[in-house]
Amino acid sequence: MPNHLTPEEVAKETGIDRDEVIRICVAEGVPIYHGKIDKTLFQATLEAVGSTASASRS
Repeated sequence: MPNHLTPEEVAKETGIDRDEVIRICVAEGVPIYHGKIDKTLFQATLEAVGSTASASRS
């Protein structure tokens, strides 16, 4: 299974819109290198952002 995916592939795997994937990458500093995103880094960033968002709501 490849680790570096296009924004479309990341969107499909995570269930997030492609534009939102790119927005998260830009906002959180996840690099998009030659049109590919490190899936593991993106998922870790999503978890960190998600836990931060849920902690701030509490």
